[in-house]
Amino acid sequence: MSYQFSREDYQRRMAWYTQARFGMFIHWGLYAIPARGEWVRSVERIPNEAYDLYKEEFNPRHCDMRRWMAAAKAAGMRYVVLTAKHHDGFCLFDSAYTDFKSTNTPAGRDFVREYVDTAREFGLKVGLYFSLIDWRHPDFPHYGDANHPMRDNPACGNEGRNFGRYLDYLHAQVRELCTNYGKLDVLWFDFSYGELRGEAWRGTALMEMVRSLQPEVVVDNRLEVSGEGFGSLAACRPAPFHGDFVSPEQIIPPEGLRDAEGRPLIWESCVTMNNSWGYHAGDHFFKPSSMLIKKLAECVSKGGNLLLNVGPDAQGRFPEESLRTLEEIGRWMDRNGESVYDCGPAGLEKPEYGRITRKGDILYFHLFENTIGPLPLFGLRREQIRSIRRLADGSEVRLSSSWVHSDYPDTVFADLGPDPMLPDPADTVLEVRLEPGSLEPWR
Repeated sequence: MSYQFSREDYQRRMAWYTQARFGMFIHWGLYAIPARGEWVRSVERIPNEAYDLYKEEFNPRHCDMRRWMAAAKAAGMRYVVLTAKHHDGFCLFDSAYTDFKSTNTPAGRDFVREYVDTAREFGLKVGLYFSLIDWRHPDFPHYGDANHPMRDNPACGNEGRNFGRYLDYLHAQVRELCTNYGKLDVLWFDFSYGELRGEAWRGTALMEMVRSLQPEVVVDNRLEVSGEGFGSLAACRPAPFHGDFVSPEQIIPPEGLRDAEGRPLIWESCVTMNNSWGYHAGDHFFKPSSMLIKKLAECVSKGGNLLLNVGPDAQGRFPEESLRTLEEIGRWMDRNGESVYDCGPAGLEKPEYGRITRKGDILYFHLFENTIGPLPLFGLRREQIRSIRRLADGSEVRLSSSWVHSDYPDTVFADLGPDPMLPDPADTVLEVRLEPGSLEPWR
């Protein structure tokens, strides 16, 4: 029987995800020891025997999942995604199919077990990242592959390698994750490229297994694509292994995403705090919290989520820069989170001074900068507006009756008072409550 896509089941499964809007990505593994990013094996062409030495010293004594989850929770994040296995093949879980795992290091710990238990304790949705690629497995293509560390080494030819055997291994490990760790909320596959996409991974069988074991799990689109591409659901021809959301990487789409028939797509922009996913001791190019707050508002205003990455160090600590940023975002979210959770596009033109998000008959005007004179609320009529309040403290903002905008009788203006400085220089949010049904739903 051919695959039948049910939009009703899909929308039900995705409801929590589009309400959450903000999550944490955590990239962590052996690559935290060389501390030059998670692709260090590929970039530096490191052979197995050299990279394996990191396993012998992996013992992150300061890895405390309660601190990790507390930081995510305090930042206002609603879900977390941890790299159970990255491209280097090292497992943070106790896989029965390899010795290249955290339980076989001086640490002797199943970090995935610790993570999922703690995330649930903190009320966070649980996500696991799993790489479709494995540079450690002998049956994964080596010489001539686009990314393998030994891609340029003719001595590592592919004679005798059995890709079918590798796929058996891949599926077995996904089954372990879907069976041994309770309910999963997100499964984040990474990534397809060249000829390795879709059925090259036995995609139909893989997703049938995942759906049978975790029927409510939300899955990304990278069984079909990489960070580029939208996938078969976006094309309105959903394959059995279609992704539930589009996963743009290190970019926020210029506009909200729609499928081939014009329906809004569910998407999530995954973004690093600096320029690296895994811990990089030399990368101190961290984005300021004020910028990331604005980018979160931008994602929501376009109908998307933001998955913000942290790369813990070799001792299992979050970088100090990341902690400071999370704390600052958390303070803003504590006062303004209602303009993010369960919100989406307003259906109004973006104002020059910021963004607009919407929840039913409430509009949230995100002010990134002040205006000269009263603030124009484009797209609204005076009779539509029931009230305007600063979301952070509930203080009233009145409509303006100043003579300075008498030449613009069709535009409604809000009076922010005499201070040219906004109360919150990162993003001051106005909650504009409308008369019920006075604004058309966004489609």
